[in-house]
Amino acid sequence: MPPTIDDELNQLEKDIRQLQIEYDTYFSGGRKRPPADTEWRVKTAINKFAEMGGKMKYAQSFRYNNLASRYAKYSEVWRQRAKKVEEGHTAFAYSKAGRELEEKRLAEAARQHEAWLHGEHAKQQAAAAEAAKVAFSDPLREAEKVQSLYHTMLEAKQKAGEKADVNYEQFHKFVRDKTDQLKKQLGCKQVEYTVSVEGGQVKLKAKGA
Repeated sequence: MPPTIDDELNQLEKDIRQLQIEYDTYFSGGRKRPPADTEWRVKTAINKFAEMGGKMKYAQSFRYNNLASRYAKYSEVWRQRAKKVEEGHTAFAYSKAGRELEEKRLAEAARQHEAWLHGEHAKQQAAAAEAAKVAFSDPLREAEKVQSLYHTMLEAKQKAGEKADVNYEQFHKFVRDKTDQLKKQLGCKQVEYTVSVEGGQVKLKAKGA
């Protein structure tokens, strides 16, 4: 019997946890190379879910977006850590950063579980439609974060009754061009994008961060 969507989501969550452990081991000197195989599995799974679109139920889509967002945050930490290592800054507190991310994840998971126990599913639905923020420094190298933002915008459009016919490649190019433009105009290192629903219409806004 083939695995269900929930089974695959469970496996994705396990793989992300395993990837975090393996990266922690790599940066602490416990392994010679980055965990490419595990990261390939995670990326493949994320891309697979991204292509499913409306095939997932709301709870599954909500959970997938959380997992994709979590991986994007971890990926940014690992990228910065690798850059620090290349530059010789070995004092970067990766472990502390990793613990802080995990603590935030656990706190959010506990909050969601508590909401479900008290019959507040409607509040979670409202929260999913609220502003979603993603910051980019180089979208060309942050494809996972672009996918997460793209998925969030499509889901918001679907819930708002708008056409969700945005082409991913065009969206990726827009984010790259807009990020470069604002970084030059504002002299900032990152550009933060916000997906929100205002007056029943989905808005994508960008500002320097």
